[in-house]
This record gives sequence, structure tokens and C-alpha cells, in this order.
Amino acid sequence: MIKPRTLNGFRDYLPSVMIPRERLMETARGVFRSFGFAPIDTPTLEYLEILTGKGSDETDRQIYRFEDNGGRAVGMRFDLTVPLARFAAQHINELGTPFKRYHIAPVWRGERPQAGRYREFIQCDFDTIGTTGVMADIETVAVIDRLLSQIGFERFTISINNRGVLTELLRHLEMENKTVELLRALDKLAKIGRDRVAAEMCDTAGVTAAQADKVLALAELNGDAESIFQRLPDLVGPGEAGQAAIERLKDVYQGALAAGVPAERIKIDVSIARGLDYYTGMIFETTLDDLPKIGSVCSGGRYDNLAGLYTKQHLPGIGASLGLDRLLAAMETLDLLGDAKTPADVFIAYFDADRRDDYLTLSAALRDRGISNEIYPEPKKLGAQLKYADGRGFKIAIVAGANEWSEDRVQVKTLASKQTQDVNYRHDQSDDLVQALKQILAGEV
Repeated sequence: MIKPRTLNGFRDYLPSVMIPRERLMETARGVFRSFGFAPIDTPTLEYLEILTGKGSDETDRQIYRFEDNGGRAVGMRFDLTVPLARFAAQHINELGTPFKRYHIAPVWRGERPQAGRYREFIQCDFDTIGTTGVMADIETVAVIDRLLSQIGFERFTISINNRGVLTELLRHLEMENKTVELLRALDKLAKIGRDRVAAEMCDTAGVTAAQADKVLALAELNGDAESIFQRLPDLVGPGEAGQAAIERLKDVYQGALAAGVPAERIKIDVSIARGLDYYTGMIFETTLDDLPKIGSVCSGGRYDNLAGLYTKQHLPGIGASLGLDRLLAAMETLDLLGDAKTPADVFIAYFDADRRDDYLTLSAALRDRGISNEIYPEPKKLGAQLKYADGRGFKIAIVAGANEWSEDRVQVKTLASKQTQDVNYRHDQSDDLVQALKQILAGEV
């Protein structure tokens, strides 16, 4: 016998998790479409050269790679942004710009598994390609806010920064040739603390302790948005690029407020850098106020040069990604998933074998009226069937035996409250039943 087991870092999804997982994806699709983003899909496998050297040394190490039957070096995508850059370079002439897309699909990274992080996970990405306009930056914040709100969260923080602020500081300090190493170290500030980040900057970038301290002084800038914007110009230096980066950050903040994002949800955080090398401008990270240790559940930024690896056409981009499985882990911790093991709302008990076709007709009639339901497959005792319905998390059970069928009625049981009501029903007249079911499902009864 082969022992049934899953690979380390991978997991199976039972209905109790898969149902809310699909619900999150449906919510995300609805939000993305409401902003005009169109769906695309790309292959799981890409030529290895498409993937490597685009994220960071760490992501290069995490790529699942192999040689296929044709002897080609291929890899499994580690995110959805790099394949998007290839996709845009290949198809942009027929798509036109600006092009707004969303993509919900699995990605793979051979990293160390931890809470909420697996080697295979779903990303929900949305991006705008072909514009450097600040409106696209502002809209990204607005989408993140709408996305988390529609999922059901009220307490979360969208941290925003502009990599140009940090880049200009490094140029002012004559350390621009150390940008990649310094930003990678800085991105770990919240995880490993100031001292260890400073040590890593000295080790990997070869800067002095005094230089590292100046970078960290900017990163540790804190306070409300107004006070940060007042202090930033002096810290960054007089260069035009630095001042322009600050103005862009200010414009995005003010625009997000105008778009309806509550001020208490937006944080100016000049310490965030995002570990991927392809980010060039605005960057975003979203954390849950009630569970900050789980990390960012929606992050992204502007990458104006990534497609330049595949085409001479300038295709700037900006977007963000919802970490679906990390968010599910957070919802599981916060007891927000519920315990439903079925996507159907109504259970139809089947215990009168002679009336099989009546149950089938009832089921079809309800489904035609938009009410999902399931009939028990065997005419067992009613108690056993109701126990099954309760265990699966059905909200309502419909019971009809010989007496009910002969009297043109059914019993409607609300399983949580154990309340039962008789409702008129005939195959040619289901309005009363449909209305009663919808009232219960809407919480009106």
C-alpha cells in the first residue's frame, strides 16, 4: 500500500476551507471588474530565462526548474507579474494601452513553509500597463481598500511609499551603486529589527555603520502624514528627483483620500522597500490591524522597466497582489471562515421513496429561482438526514412526506434555531416557498 501523504510545503483544501477560498476569489473578481480590469491567463511553465534575474537572488533560488522532454530549460512561475511583463511585450499591439488586467492563479516557490505560507499558493493580481500617470497609482490604493472591505475586513492598514525617495537619498549619500543590497536589507526592518538590518547593510553592501545609520534614520521616520511630508525634504536632500518622488507620494496619498479611502487606513511608511528588484516607484503593503504578525496580505508597486527585458517598447506598469492563502490563514485564526461544508443553502430531505420525482421537481424549481439546494441521495430515516444536514452547515431543511405532498405544503426548518413553519407549495406554484426561503436566508426571519 502507498501511504497517502502530501509533499512538505503543500496542502489539501477540504470543503470547509475551499468554500471560503472560492468566495474570496469571487469577491476579488467582482472588485477588479468594477474598476475595469479584464481577466487573462498565462501558462504555468515559462522558459527559464523569462523568470530568472527578475525578482531577486532569493526568488531565483526558489524557482522550481527542470529540463522538459524537449531538452528546454523551463521553470514554474514564482509570481504573476513577471509572466505579465512577457505577456504584455508579446501581445500589447493587439491589446492597446493602457491595458488593465487581473489574473487569479497558482504560483510556486521552493521556500521554507511557515504559517500561512506554502510552496504552492494562489495570487490574485491586478495591474495597469502602459501609463506612468499618477491616477493608476491612486487607483491601486483604492482597489486594495475596496478589496479588503468587500471581503469583510474593517481594520487594516495600507502602507505606502515611493522607492524614489530611498533611491534619491542613496544617490545623495553617494551609495546609489549599493541600492539593491541596501533596499533588500531595509525591507527586513520590521522582521529582524534595526541592529540586524544595519549589520546586514554593512556585510552585504559594504557601507559604513554611519552610512547605514543615515539610511535607517529615514526609514524610521514616523508620525502622521502631514508631519512626515514636512520632514522628508530635508532628510532626502535637495535633488529634483527626490523632491519629485516626495510629491508623487503626496499626490497618491491625497488622491486616495479623494477616492474614498479612509485616512486611518493609509500610512506613509518610508521603511518599506519590497524585496523584488523590479520595483521603481510607488510600493504598497497591507496588514491586518488584528493580526499584524502574519505580514502583508496585499502588496505591490510600480515597475516601469520590467517589460524592457522583452521589448524595446516602453511599457510601464503598476499593480498589487492579494495573498489569498495568507489571508485565509488569517481569517482562520480570527475565526471568520465559518463552518459550512457545502455551498448549497437548502437541504431537501428524501424519505418517501414513492415521491422521488416530486423531490426532483421541487429541487429543480428552487434552483430555477436562484436557490441552491441538495437532495439526500437515499430515502433514509428523517433523523439521520437532518443530522447530515446540520453537520454540513445547511441553513435550511425542507421536509415533505406523504401528508405534506397530499396537502400541497412542505415543512421549512431553520436548522440553527430549530424553528419549523408550514409553507404552501405546489409544483405549479412555488412563490410562497421561495419567498419564505429568501427571507430566512437574508436573516429577515
